[in-house]
Amino acid sequence: MVTNEAPDNGALPRTVGLVALLNLGYFGIELGVALAIGSVSLFADSIDFLEDASINLLIIFALGWTARNRARIGMVLSGILLVPGLATLWTALSRQLRTCDLDDGSVAKTMHKISYRGYRFPPEIIQQSIWLYFRFTLSFRDVEDLLAERGITVSYETVRRWVNHFGPMIAADLRKRRPKPCTTWHLDEVYLKIAGRTVYLWRAIDAEGEVLDVLVQFKRNKHAALKLMRKLLKKYGFVPDRLITEGLRSYGAAAHDLGISNRHASGRWQNNRAENSHQPTRRRERKMQRFKSPGSAQRFLSAHAAVFSTFNVQRHLTSAPTHRVLRAAAMRTWREAEMAA
Repeated sequence: MVTNEAPDNGALPRTVGLVALLNLGYFGIELGVALAIGSVSLFADSIDFLEDASINLLIIFALGWTARNRARIGMVLSGILLVPGLATLWTALSRQLRTCDLDDGSVAKTMHKISYRGYRFPPEIIQQSIWLYFRFTLSFRDVEDLLAERGITVSYETVRRWVNHFGPMIAADLRKRRPKPCTTWHLDEVYLKIAGRTVYLWRAIDAEGEVLDVLVQFKRNKHAALKLMRKLLKKYGFVPDRLITEGLRSYGAAAHDLGISNRHASGRWQNNRAENSHQPTRRRERKMQRFKSPGSAQRFLSAHAAVFSTFNVQRHLTSAPTHRVLRAAAMRTWREAEMAA
């Protein structure tokens, strides 16, 4: 004898409701742990469980709706799901425009106090990691090992994110604190091999070795030299008494277009200071196993130049007591630039 049992129409709502309760339970547990240890990433994970529970409850309510209403609510949910992605994209673009606009100096103009809120590690550890990376020829893994030796467990990828986020802001603040450069400028260019393509690093320094600016460009012609000179004149607001370059004719053509050809000088040995200024870049390039893209090279070299100029106290020209005083002053400048809000 065959009997047809009616399906249990309440089984699906009960199952979905149970799943919703489990998701709410996991949300409460992760939220409590996140608040206890101050973890932003764990708090973000707990929100995922809250979203899942909300969707489960919505499914329970939607079981009694018509097909048309279900289709409408599905379209609304699809739009809601796009909101986090759009918000992430907007945040990334805003950060890129705020911290990576290195051509027109807008970072220094819109500089604000640096805030370390929302990070699991205290500001002192973040600041020390950034200082170690820019001050010495170290890789991200080297910084990770140095912190581990001090009992601080942090991955090299975390150090990379700290450097990429806070490095340009600290460098912009350091550039604002530098004194007015000398009136003798040295300009030079050197090639870099990035992703199998040759690009040129244009650098300008003053008579004391202060790095005025660096610019990564794809050309080594009059237009590239003119772009560097215009950027320097706009950035510092005065014309140098002497502009010393190598024998590349592009410098002379660019100086002629700007009307400063009478201040331009070139010679075989006159530009040794600019030639030697490329040595720190070459050391970092070897340590980083070459730069990965022109954009990343521009961002790193701009920040590195600001830190290098701050701590370049001409040690070989001063006595030991004078060097200690200059070094302490450089450290005070760094501490002020990296200070949290």
